[in-house]
Amino acid sequence: MADSHAAPKHPFHLVDPSPWPLLGAFAGLILAAGALMVMRMDSYWVLLIGVLCVLGVMFGWWRDVVREGEYQGHHTKTVQIGLRYGMALFIASEVMFFSAFFWAFFDASLFPKAATGFTWPPKGIETFDALDLPLLNTLILLLSGCTVTWSHHALLHNNRKDFLLGLTCTVVLGIFFSALQAYEYGHAAFGFRDGIYPSTFFMATGFHGFHVMVGTIFLAVCLFRGMNGHFKPDHHFGFEAAAWYWHFVDVVWLFLFVCVYVWGG
Repeated sequence: MADSHAAPKHPFHLVDPSPWPLLGAFAGLILAAGALMVMRMDSYWVLLIGVLCVLGVMFGWWRDVVREGEYQGHHTKTVQIGLRYGMALFIASEVMFFSAFFWAFFDASLFPKAATGFTWPPKGIETFDALDLPLLNTLILLLSGCTVTWSHHALLHNNRKDFLLGLTCTVVLGIFFSALQAYEYGHAAFGFRDGIYPSTFFMATGFHGFHVMVGTIFLAVCLFRGMNGHFKPDHHFGFEAAAWYWHFVDVVWLFLFVCVYVWGG
């Protein structure tokens, strides 16, 4: 009888059944419902449960993927090609996601209607000074893009000291960005339900802030893995995907800064 546990004779990875896609869908549903409750009723408890569920799914799913790639050897060169295509398509879907928010903002700003007094920004809305905290946050995010590139370059040259140092700087800058954005929100002169400008502003910048937090966690996981000896110059797609995601976050923020803070304000 043939050995059912023999090594596969192909370079592909047939993934074992996993609960994480289904659990992730439910976690995302709870998170979305919680976000709606915050917007409509200022109730945060469902959002908190959703965040904890999403973090739990992230932990379990990433743990399994790390085992598959780092310890079980499933991430062959062929599999990595598929992972790259998957990450590229995921980022493309995120571009479409943010396009909807930009569409809403430009529709309201380029063609002001009676609800806004035919002006933009609407009357009574005190916008943020683009050259204050928004500019500082822009510089922080651009610097973090440089540090993650430095880290990647160091890893490619097997310089683990600079790899970990650059990655640590990126994680710290990501945390700093989120803290400043939270401070900015706390001092906003308008609330989410005060009209079209506040709603489009908070939706666009808020979802970007959420992506920054996810990206920071992504990079922090890579930092933890790097400190434990993971990643090699020729086998580090987990970190490469995190770097791609972080550069996407950088680019989206540049569009937000120019369109929402500078031009739209």
